[in-house]
Amino acid sequence: MAMPTSTGVIAPDTKGQSFFSNDHTLQSLARLYLDDRLCEAIWPQLEDLGYRAANDLDEHAMQANRHPPILHQRDKYGRDHQWIEYHASYRALEQAAFGDFGLHAMSHRPTVANWNQPLPVFAKHLYTFLFNQAEFGLGCPINVTDSAAHVIRLFGSDELKKKLLPRMLSTDVNELWQGAQFITEQAGGSDVGQVTTRAKRDKDDWRLFGDKWFCSNADADVAMILARPEGAETGTRGLALFAMPRTFENGEQNQIRIVRLKDKFGTRSMASGELRMEGALAYLVGDENAGLKQMLEMINWSRLSNGVKSSALMRRAVHDATTVSEHRVVFGKTLMELPLARRQLLKLRLASEQSMSMWAFVADQLDVVERGGVGSNQANAIARLATPILKMRATRDARQVCGDAMEIRGGCGYVEDFVNPRLVRDAHLGSIWEGTSNIIAIDAIHRAINRNSCLPPFIAEFEERLDVVSSAVPTFAAELRQWLQKTEQVATEIAERDDESRFRSISTALYHISTAILMAWEGVMIERESGDASRLLWSRLAFDHKVNDLGPLNPPPERPDLCDCLLNERSIPLAEAQALVA
Repeated sequence: MAMPTSTGVIAPDTKGQSFFSNDHTLQSLARLYLDDRLCEAIWPQLEDLGYRAANDLDEHAMQANRHPPILHQRDKYGRDHQWIEYHASYRALEQAAFGDFGLHAMSHRPTVANWNQPLPVFAKHLYTFLFNQAEFGLGCPINVTDSAAHVIRLFGSDELKKKLLPRMLSTDVNELWQGAQFITEQAGGSDVGQVTTRAKRDKDDWRLFGDKWFCSNADADVAMILARPEGAETGTRGLALFAMPRTFENGEQNQIRIVRLKDKFGTRSMASGELRMEGALAYLVGDENAGLKQMLEMINWSRLSNGVKSSALMRRAVHDATTVSEHRVVFGKTLMELPLARRQLLKLRLASEQSMSMWAFVADQLDVVERGGVGSNQANAIARLATPILKMRATRDARQVCGDAMEIRGGCGYVEDFVNPRLVRDAHLGSIWEGTSNIIAIDAIHRAINRNSCLPPFIAEFEERLDVVSSAVPTFAAELRQWLQKTEQVATEIAERDDESRFRSISTALYHISTAILMAWEGVMIERESGDASRLLWSRLAFDHKVNDLGPLNPPPERPDLCDCLLNERSIPLAEAQALVA
């Protein structure tokens, strides 16, 4: 590990570090969920990306966010020709993401040397998790290019696949067609049934008319867009899904006008704008009467990506807060030596550890779905519920964690020279993208549990994980099982009553008990391979402070030895872990 250079009395930042080599949790989860051959193939790239994310990519992200894109309406000859000017650092980030690593194409075609097939969902998100610790805004174009290709692969005609996928999955940035997802209109993005964009037949073609109000990656080459064909019924059932190109093979622009770019709170590096379609040519994707259902495939992939990105923001905040705590000296001691500062750092770490376990689990379930065969239907139901639970809670935790990490750095953290203001701004978008917290909670409880009956297979999966935990820490496993059953009972009652006012709290309860069980299971499984049972300790903290939370006037039991072990980040033998979680 390269140590930060001396800065005098100001605590250093993470320059010189590696967000992969320094992250024992990430490495342990990679080895737990992936076979040895795949780990061997991707490890050098992960080490490279982890170092670049803390160094050159981070510097480019700082510059790209300081110099947001500019919309030009005409070329230098006075001709109407819209184009968006990006800072050179944003282009460098695009080269790294789409060119050097091919993050958008990993799920679709071989991109890694010595691995001649697409990467599993979990393996892909190891890369996106690292990249987004440097740059959050470009995470949107990466994800929507990936997820748009996924939808076209699932529902597009052979002709459409041949036309779009080779360019969308190219790792040559000069040939690449980036993707986008345009849904939101002025009436909002949550009530999709209000979409007013019209699709009109023009002989064998379709033409789109209308406005989209918030279009991220505004000048994307291919946008997935919902529109209502003329004569179709109202509501969501009347929506069709289209792929809309920005330009054609001959260089001519489609009849799309960017009205203006948004002056955003965060993700300032990436262009979001308002678009008007004035008869834009578009290609129908799949069944004309199943547009929303098909678009939901893209949205679900995006919700997982959203959870991963928010988890990445938390992890970056933790890396920064840890570096500050180890080097900032106050009252003759480092912050790491002061009890209250140590407690605050553990709170940041706990939320980060929970999110990592949950997105790894969701991605692994989606890998089971992608492979098909035995267990894929159950995995699909589990992922259907776990994805919105992850998205709702991790995005909200990221806002708290990034804000508290700024406080650990102190006044310097409020200054734009450091990463903290950018993390705080970007974190607030996670809980808005792909559905606000209320919409996501409704999706989890009203739809996934009440309509789709996803809770029984979800609970059964965690009961099986607890069987593994019981082999090592039976008493703690019994505590976890009791709360899992209690959470299942209350969640079932709330869903049956359709008590919307409780949906968010129940989603949060499901997240906390799930992550506590996952970390306990990981602790047992990782210990069997490496002798390190430290994730059992994180599970204990999650249970005490998130599941069985007694409140500030009657707090959970203090566990100073357990906390010391976690802050020191040493390997914990099983016998010691068993004693500490008792």
